[in-house]
Amino acid sequence: MWILRLTMIAIGAVCVCAPAARPQNPEAGKAKTMHASGSFEIKMVPASESVFPRMTSDKQFSGDLEGTSKGEMLASGPPPSGPKGSGGYVAMERVTGKLGVRSGSFVLQHSSTMNRGVPLQSITVVPESGTGELAGLEGKMIIKIEGGRHYYDFEYSFSGQ
Repeated sequence: MWILRLTMIAIGAVCVCAPAARPQNPEAGKAKTMHASGSFEIKMVPASESVFPRMTSDKQFSGDLEGTSKGEMLASGPPPSGPKGSGGYVAMERVTGKLGVRSGSFVLQHSSTMNRGVPLQSITVVPESGTGELAGLEGKMIIKIEGGRHYYDFEYSFSGQ
């Protein structure tokens, strides 16, 4: 019994003497998220005949992202008797230009589907693909098509900043 009391006294002494833990700032070390938006023109060209249609793309971005890109895409839709407005694609795209005040290049990876007209997009910056002043770029993009025009919405940050 006296050992139990001694142990409790020792624990109490440690608790009283130990410095109070400082509250951690959840924002400390977290990169500031920024936002870019604008439009782009795209030219798609069939690259080959295969099981999945392969296309190359050339884009011209304007707005908060000023630049060009070149990409390659594989696409698939449902069989001819399947539902209209459905399909999917994967693509890789190298973007070169100016994002805000920074210049360089980066790679976007696309993996998106359309289910009876409802899009599910996954377009992300490939980790460590940024060059020049865009080194450390992280982010995700959403593409919108309205009235035949293409628009982008890009949420991004820089790792380590």
